[in-house]
Amino acid sequence: MPSPRILIVTAAFGEGHNSAAKNLALGLNSLGATVKVADPCMESTPIFTNFLCKIYRLLTTYTPQLWYKIYLSTDDMDFSKQSSIFMRKPENALAQMIDDFQPDAVVSTYPIYPYFLQRILATRRSNLPTLTVITDSIEINASWKKAPTEAWLVTDAETRNILLRAGMPEEKIIDTGFPVHPCFAELKPTHAEDELSPFRVLYFPTSKKPHVRRISRALLDASPNVHVTLVLGKNVRRLYRQAYEIKKAYPGRVRIIGWTRRVPQLLSEHHLIVGKAGGATVHEAIAAQCPMIVFHLVPGQEEGNLKLLQHIGCGRYAKEAHEVRSIVSDLLADNASVWRTMKRRMAAQPRNAGALHAARYVLGKIVERQQ
Repeated sequence: MPSPRILIVTAAFGEGHNSAAKNLALGLNSLGATVKVADPCMESTPIFTNFLCKIYRLLTTYTPQLWYKIYLSTDDMDFSKQSSIFMRKPENALAQMIDDFQPDAVVSTYPIYPYFLQRILATRRSNLPTLTVITDSIEINASWKKAPTEAWLVTDAETRNILLRAGMPEEKIIDTGFPVHPCFAELKPTHAEDELSPFRVLYFPTSKKPHVRRISRALLDASPNVHVTLVLGKNVRRLYRQAYEIKKAYPGRVRIIGWTRRVPQLLSEHHLIVGKAGGATVHEAIAAQCPMIVFHLVPGQEEGNLKLLQHIGCGRYAKEAHEVRSIVSDLLADNASVWRTMKRRMAAQPRNAGALHAARYVLGKIVERQQ
C-alpha cells in the first residue's frame, strides 16, 4: 500500500504558520507519510509577498496599534469570493500544486487557503479531505472560524471551548495541541525542585536596539544568580554590538547565540524565557514547561497567547524593563516558590506532542475517507 501523500500549505506572515507546517510535516514523516510543505503566496508572487512580510514585521514591531486596526478589519472581510487580483496567483498556484502532487489530504496552517481550496475542489468535483490548523489561541480571528474545512485542529482545550461557545460544531474542533517539534516529546524539562544555581534565562530580543540593553540589564540586576542566554537569531548583525556590551558589563553571566536550530533543547535547559508572544514561541515554552515573561505583544492575534499562559498560570506580561526586573525578583523570592508553582502547573498538563497528535488525526481522516 503506497504511503499517504499530504500537502501542507503555509505562509510567511509570522513564524507560527511556518513552524506549525514544518513540525506537522516531521510528525507525518515519522508515521510513514509523504509530505510536501509549500507557500503558494511566496511561490507565485515572491516579490510582492516579501514586501508584505517586511511591512508586517515593521508594523507589528514598531506600530502594533496600527496593525491591530488592520487585524480587526479582517473580521468583516468575505474570503469566500476571490475579489483580490493579488490573491489569484496564489490560488492558481495552489491548484497547480494539487494537480502535480496528487495529495490524499491538504492541511492549511494559514486561514486564507481553505477558501481557495473550496473553490479549487468545487471545479474538480473532488472530495479531498481539507483540514485547518489554527495557530492562534483563545483570541481567534473570524477568518479562521469561517473557513470552509472538515476540521479545525486547535492548540488547547480553552481555545476549543471558546470556539464551541461561538457556535462552531463540536465534532469538527479537535484539540491536538500546537504542532511543536516532535523532539519536545523526548526532551526532559528542568525540574520544579531544581537548585536554580544559576537561574538560567533564555532571552529572545526583538529588533529594537534599546530593548536588548534594557531587558538584559533588568534580568541580570534582578539577582546575581541570574545568567542570561541571548538568542539574536535573524537580528544578529543588528543587535550583536549591544549584546556584546552587556556581556562585557556582566562577565561570566551572559552567553550570546546567533541563529540556532536548538531552540527546543535550549528551552528545556533554561528556567525562564523572555520574548514576544508569538504562537510558536509560546507553545514551545509550554511544551518545554518553561515559564515565560512576555515583553512584546502584538495586539489581536498574540493577546490570546498571553491569555493562555495566564490561564495555565505560567506566564507574566511586562510592558517596561523595570517590570521585568520586578517579575524575576518575585519569581525567585522565598526559594523561588512562585516559579516552582508555575513549573508544577505546566507539568500537570503536558503539551509536548502536538505534531504527532495532529499527524495521527490527519492520517485517520485519510483512512476514513478511503473506507
